[in-house]
Amino acid sequence: MEFRYYLQEQITKHPSIMPRDVAKACYQAAMGAEHLLCDLSAAKRYFDAEFESVEARDCEIYECLSDDICRVDLGAWKATGMPGEWLFNMFAATATVKRGGRELLEKHISDAEAVIKEGKTNFSPEEWREFLKKYREAGLPAIHHSDSYRESERPAYRIVDRGFLSCLPILLAANQIKPKGEAAVIAIDGRAASGKTTLANKLARIMGVDVIRADDFFLPPALRTAERLSETGGNLHYERFCDEILTNVSKSAPFSYGVFDCSIMDMGGERAIGESRLRIVEGSYSHHPKFGDYADLRVFCTVDPEEQMRRILARNGERMAARFRDEWIPMEERYFSALSIRESADMII
Repeated sequence: MEFRYYLQEQITKHPSIMPRDVAKACYQAAMGAEHLLCDLSAAKRYFDAEFESVEARDCEIYECLSDDICRVDLGAWKATGMPGEWLFNMFAATATVKRGGRELLEKHISDAEAVIKEGKTNFSPEEWREFLKKYREAGLPAIHHSDSYRESERPAYRIVDRGFLSCLPILLAANQIKPKGEAAVIAIDGRAASGKTTLANKLARIMGVDVIRADDFFLPPALRTAERLSETGGNLHYERFCDEILTNVSKSAPFSYGVFDCSIMDMGGERAIGESRLRIVEGSYSHHPKFGDYADLRVFCTVDPEEQMRRILARNGERMAARFRDEWIPMEERYFSALSIRESADMII
């Protein structure tokens, strides 16, 4: 969607917006955070102080500035009860990515001029042009909000990549978990190429935890008998998963487990899982009934069959895509259907 539509939304929601605030929106939509983080510790201290001082408030958690960037309101986030650290981690991950450039900023400024000419702001096109002249002379830098905007809107937010917003329903649900053990467990199952790994990686970045991968429990050659592969959900080394994961996953203490390396078709080292009060398990068959009720939150990821094959072909190439189509996807679908995996999930993404 064009920037002008996001700007029009901002003008409607915030009538106190002034030329400086429009320019700030242009800058943030093009550049993301106002500067790349050079001192993470200092940024965290500043964030903690602001988050502590801000009052919880009933408003939208985020407002979009572009297809890629949004402002997440600190007060609205605080009202949910979710840890401030999760929001900071999203902001930090966003701020470390260099975005756009002067060309994109100029395009947003041009879009802004078209919106302002429509006369929907509380300032005139002449006021905008006067401000813009000085702003260009200054080199189009990152700027603060106007005094009137700060007084009326009390802005307290962080710029966040909109890609993290797909995690918001899970974050809200995870924050309400009353874990069965010392650590809460989120288990993400679902169809091949449905975004399980991407989702788990985002959650891990936000929550500051490690991910336990079901793919690390590929069934070894010695167990790949016709009888085993005909078993519903038998395409996972669930015996080793029970021994190495279920005995540790609900505890907060660090542990490690063996990783099967498909390139050598043998065990290929270990994966360390750090101390945490939250665990993420990701991958097909991670909701297997053989594992019992170990997860506190079960998430199922799905995808349209046509889109699924498009993603697999782009990711794995034609030869592997054929194996997915003829072998692995049918096995997964039997597992989902026979064991009601989707139906037993707490959340479908």
